[in-house]
Amino acid sequence: MAERVIVTLACSECKRRNYHFARGKKKEFKLELKKFCRACGHQTLHRETK
Repeated sequence: MAERVIVTLACSECKRRNYHFARGKKKEFKLELKKFCRACGHQTLHRETK
């Protein structure tokens, strides 16, 4: 089976950790997505954190 790892996405403005994803372990880049942040009240860039 392929190795999967759970990553957490944090808001780039308020730094709250809002989303969790499972992805392949062999990725060499950090995930960045525009997602809705309930604390900020609008869509912001969310980046992968530890």
